[in-house]
Formats: sequence, structure tokens, C-alpha cells
Amino acid sequence: MQAWRLLKLETHDAFTNMAVDEAILTSRIADIAPNTIRFYRWKPSAVSIGKFQDIHNEVQLDECRKLGVDVVRRITGGGTVYHDAEDEITYSVVASKQDLHTSDIAEVYARIYAGMVEALKTLGITADFSEGNQKTCPNLTIKGKKVSGSAQAHKSAVVLQHGTLLLNVDLRKMFIVLRVPWAKTCMQVVDIAKNKITSINLELGRKVSIEEANDALTKGFEKALNVKLNESTLTAYELELAEKLSKEKYANEQWNLHAKSQAS
Repeated sequence: MQAWRLLKLETHDAFTNMAVDEAILTSRIADIAPNTIRFYRWKPSAVSIGKFQDIHNEVQLDECRKLGVDVVRRITGGGTVYHDAEDEITYSVVASKQDLHTSDIAEVYARIYAGMVEALKTLGITADFSEGNQKTCPNLTIKGKKVSGSAQAHKSAVVLQHGTLLLNVDLRKMFIVLRVPWAKTCMQVVDIAKNKITSINLELGRKVSIEEANDALTKGFEKALNVKLNESTLTAYELELAEKLSKEKYANEQWNLHAKSQAS
């Protein structure tokens, strides 16, 4: 059984969160860090957009500024995501494809999502992996409603996959800051989203604590990936790189606001 690094649950702003994920990816590519699973939260709440998206088509920037919601561009693909400071845990998995025993993108999604399925099973919920399609990345559903979305970046035979787990969901808060071109009002979107998005608390009919969810995720990934997760910390190199990336890249308007054709 392989030993992987587990980084304990931490809370950061959007720029730091994305910088840490990239720093781990860079270190893993250079083979100076092990395969790593990380859990984190966002403070303040944030909107993240996919690497190739046009932010002006996806985000209500004025509302984000008014509400103090961070906006950040990821290095992964996928769509726009609202990350609530209170009601979400985000996971990231950085691992070599060799250790995931596949180089197929769809199979990587399936293997990592198996950890989420096992985690929810621990909580008493049956979840299903949805392969997605050309418009949507693979995701996790409960009775047909989305509870977890994710996105990937692939570099030098190493994958970064990060994604959400909704413990609770405030759809009105979510769609105030997300731009939906066809909608005349926020509540139009909310009425439709009620039938498409769910949360752990809604499904269980009780409040699941952050600690309970974090413990379930840890056990779920260990079981599904057949690995031993050993709690550790970022290396000095990763900390220094993350700080640099946060300041120079992820908190930089040029990175966050430029058109999708310029993303790199």
C-alpha cells in the first residue's frame, strides 16, 4: 500500500488556495513532493473560473466587489464555481498518473471520484459518478442532483484534480454572483437550480460538521485509492512558491480578468 501525504484542513483566501494547489503540482512534477491530498475552505467566499473562460461572461463582478467575494482564475479547466465560506469543503488531489494506474482522463476522474463516493457512503448517502459531457466536467450526483463538481490540469504525467463538496447550499447567494445570460432575474435561475443542485445537509436532513465531513473524506480517499494518508505539511519550497504565485499571479488582475484566449 502506497503512502500519500495528507495536508490538514486549512482556510485561505482564493488566491492562496489556488497558489498552493499549483505549488504542490509543480513540486510533484519535479519529484520533490509525494502524491498529495489536500482539503481546504475559502475565506472570504469566492468565485473561481476555468482557465479558458471569459470572466465577463461568467461572473457578476460588480456584485462580487459589493459583497466582498474574491474572484480567481484556476489553472484547471471546467466551469465557474461559487465557493461559500461556510458551506463547502474543497479537495485537491495531486498525483502521478502512474500511481493512479491510468493515463486516461475519464478514468482519472472516475478513480478520484470513487473516494468521494466512499466518503458519502460513510455519511450514509449513496452517490453516483456522472461522466459529464462536452459541456460539463464529470461530477457527483445524489438522486440526479449535483453535490460535487471538479476540474483537472495535466502536466508531465501528473494530474491536479480539485473539486467541491457542498455541505449546504444557498442558491440565491450563489446566483447573485454568477452570470446566467438567459435569466432576467436571479430567482429564475434559483427555481431551476433547486431541481439540479443538492447538498449533504439537505440529503441527510441534519447538519454535518466540517470535522465530520473532513474525516469522511479522508477515509473515503484512503479506501478508494488503496493508500495510507499520512498527515504532513507543505515543504519550505512549496510555501515560498505558493506565496510568490499568490501575489504575482492569482491576485493579479491581468491573470484573473484577461480573455480566455490569453490564458496560459
